[in-house]
Amino acid sequence: MAAWLVEAWRYFALSPRSRWRQLQVLRELDERLLRDVGISRREAIAGRPLSDRQWETCEAGSSHMNDAVAPKQASHPTIAPRVRDSTDADLPAIQRIYAHHVLHGAASFEEEPPSVAEVARRRRDVLGRGLPYLVAECEGAVIGYCYAGPYRPRAAYRYTVENSVYIDQDWHGRGVGAALLAALLARCTACGCRRVIAVIGDNSPASVALHRRLGFRLIGVLEGVGFKFDRWVDTTLMQCDLDAAR
Repeated sequence: MAAWLVEAWRYFALSPRSRWRQLQVLRELDERLLRDVGISRREAIAGRPLSDRQWETCEAGSSHMNDAVAPKQASHPTIAPRVRDSTDADLPAIQRIYAHHVLHGAASFEEEPPSVAEVARRRRDVLGRGLPYLVAECEGAVIGYCYAGPYRPRAAYRYTVENSVYIDQDWHGRGVGAALLAALLARCTACGCRRVIAVIGDNSPASVALHRRLGFRLIGVLEGVGFKFDRWVDTTLMQCDLDAAR
């Protein structure tokens, strides 16, 4: 955990222009998200381990600290979703989940949600390349999905893929993302992939923590490369080496 936090602090230092915005986002994380990525609220706010005395000093130095660290939502138990190959019948749920992220977040840089037909076309392209396209379900309902696509079109990149993971808005922080990403990495390994690249929009602290938990390491931050919701948006690049344990 200490090593993770040191790297997290370096991550903030890489992007000083947006550092305080990122810290504000960390303060607003609810308890279920923090539990999902395995860090405490104290560690999330500070970006590094703090002793009790150091934490008390931080609290004393901000009149708004107590409001900032107050849980925003009630916690929910972690679940063990069923992760399986996607089917054509899953497409409406996949489109609905993705449309919410397009319209309300910067995880995707698309600005208009694609239709079900377009989502189906993209899925066929992924499967046609022999790559995985998975869904997570609970009690028969699709609550998240993930897939691996080509990182770049040129042939020299053929052993490197880019991963995408999207969770239903009502199921964040309950272990769905971790279950999906773990299954995706296993399938990518079986497919002969060597590297998996995560391109994380808006430097999402929860997504960065999730990927690190599953073995990704920070590569760097691209500042202001996207423009969405009338603001410039960064992306974080992370990499998982699937052949490291071979």
